[in-house]
Amino acid sequence: MLRSLVLVLFALFCAVDRRDAAAEEKLEALTIVTKGGKHPFSVEVMRTERQRERGLMYRRFLPPDRGMLFDFKVEKPIMMWMKNTYLPLDMIFVSRSGKVVGLAENTEPLSERIVPSGAPACAVLEVNAGTARKIGLGIGDEIRHPLFGD
Repeated sequence: MLRSLVLVLFALFCAVDRRDAAAEEKLEALTIVTKGGKHPFSVEVMRTERQRERGLMYRRFLPPDRGMLFDFKVEKPIMMWMKNTYLPLDMIFVSRSGKVVGLAENTEPLSERIVPSGAPACAVLEVNAGTARKIGLGIGDEIRHPLFGD
């Protein structure tokens, strides 16, 4: 009886985990607009608390034209960290209107140090470290994605 219960619980856990993994694999188009031009990316969008908590944890690779967009739904000061995240990242904090309001470049992998938004934001875009510098990203630049009315 106990063994059957354990097997059922394990099967349920695996089914939920597969649904989350499938949701994370869906890519959406996003464009970063800087003074230097438009820069297209494909992003996974984290809309639920569970997805936001996991983020890019445990990943060992992120293609150069990919990222992860965290939807916090409302504008507020946001605090992120790099716990269990092996990749150095640039964190781009975005307002409801799609404007870049904060930027943390080359965040330290596996760190539990808090990374604050610096201004109210409703979303965070994580990309590979060095991307912001490479494309000339700055405060006030625009992120285009349906979350921001595009």
